[in-house]
Amino acid sequence: MVDASASRQDGKAFYVTTPIYYVNDKPHIGHAYTTVAADVLARWHRQRGEKVWFLTGTDEHGQKVMRSAEASGVTPREWADQLVETAWKPVLETIDASNDDFIRTTENRHTERVREFWQHLYDAGEVFPGTYEGPYCVSCEEFKLPAELLDGENGQKLCPVHGRPVEMLSETNYFFKLSAYTEKLLRLYEEHPEFVQPESARNEVVAFVKQGLQDLSITRSTFDWGIPVPWDDEHVLYVWIDALLNYVTAAGYRTDPLLFKQVWPADVHLVGKDILRFHAVIWPAMLMAAGLPLPTTVFAHGWLLVGGEKMSKTKLTGIAPSQIIDTFGSDAFRYYFLRAIQFGSDGSFSWEHLSAVYTSELANGLGNLASRVAAMVGRYFDGNLPAPADAGPAEQVVAERLTQTVRVADQAAVSLRFHEALAAVEAFVGVVNGYLTEQAPWKVAKDDSPEARARLATILYTAAEALRAVAVLYNPVMPRSAAALWELLGAGQSVGALADQSLTEAGNWGQLPEGSVLTKGAPLFPRIEEPEAS
Repeated sequence: MVDASASRQDGKAFYVTTPIYYVNDKPHIGHAYTTVAADVLARWHRQRGEKVWFLTGTDEHGQKVMRSAEASGVTPREWADQLVETAWKPVLETIDASNDDFIRTTENRHTERVREFWQHLYDAGEVFPGTYEGPYCVSCEEFKLPAELLDGENGQKLCPVHGRPVEMLSETNYFFKLSAYTEKLLRLYEEHPEFVQPESARNEVVAFVKQGLQDLSITRSTFDWGIPVPWDDEHVLYVWIDALLNYVTAAGYRTDPLLFKQVWPADVHLVGKDILRFHAVIWPAMLMAAGLPLPTTVFAHGWLLVGGEKMSKTKLTGIAPSQIIDTFGSDAFRYYFLRAIQFGSDGSFSWEHLSAVYTSELANGLGNLASRVAAMVGRYFDGNLPAPADAGPAEQVVAERLTQTVRVADQAAVSLRFHEALAAVEAFVGVVNGYLTEQAPWKVAKDDSPEARARLATILYTAAEALRAVAVLYNPVMPRSAAALWELLGAGQSVGALADQSLTEAGNWGQLPEGSVLTKGAPLFPRIEEPEAS
């Protein structure tokens, strides 16, 4: 698995990317799922005190975008501008993404560098003219192998991803000598198994490349919505070999050497499994041809399934993130999809399961714990966190469990095992809730003796200190709720800014000082009676 836990000593930032999303339509929760995962990874590394660079953006060239624009009676550029400004950028705010950059493939900083890159490879003899004839899926913007197509009605051949008929193309194009990189790629996968993750994805890529690679058509000549080929203005570059370069053009390739040195190579490219081959085969071959360093890891996650099928606008199963967030909030959205689905595998979404997880783990679990602790400190100590007396066995169990939780959660998160990281923190919240139930501070409070008061102070301090660590651990995942919890604990005044807390040191016991002022505010996770499915 991916393991980027080593601290940076060379000044290089931890660089994580999403795929750049195709602007043929508005974003749905499948797109948001990938972006949230990248955002949580970026925030996690920032919370560890590391420099981070987080990139996302939009892919705006190609036949699919052109046809969507034509169907709406606008130019491709007008179509892209409208969708980027009204849908794709706003959704980043909706899901609380903390990206450092947003790249559009129609920007000059991208298009000019793409032309330079391919001119360099053309001059180096890596590109040659030829004729392509075969099946093409416009929805994938991908040349398909005949063997991977599905049989449809009336002899039609269907794309295995979209289930839609492919189109037969016959064009005189330019080709990249992809076949020449077969052995180099196989050596890469063998010597660096972390390059393609998870293991199931690596096995798929290795099997595909072992069958032998064909040279790749990198230009199109039947339409003009694309980056013009620098040596032949009758062709535009194939959308994928334009789009893949966003990861370096946004990182200062050939324009900002200092930024490029600080950022490249990428540590993690997050992609959906349907675009794995582009990133794990074509992309490294392009970089090898150009003599550029390779990214550390390409991680392919599974699909979000609705009704047993891949999320799809064409099948009317595309749910907008706002449809969920308007009811449950952005933090619950972020938490649920990384908690309920093993990242790397397919996962099914249902409103009922989301509601159940929200209620049991967030509202009744963390939210209720925070509310109880703040209320009791307010009732018994006028809101001022008391100093604990000597810790007993029960308190030692909580402190030891916290140390273990931080270690397990950190190791899991940096390895992209988000569900394990969140399960560890949620289990710790359960431990603290259990601790309060067993110690019953409301019963101890009935005794006014000094010994009982000291015991009551120890119990409530233990619970509050545990919540201090929980706020740090959940901050990368649920930034709004973690900030509210930090405020509830009075930690901003007594400890410092939440963003400055070291995640790896969150398990060091005793960081929340006595005298911190706890305030019971609005519920962290308001109860939701009956969410309306859309």
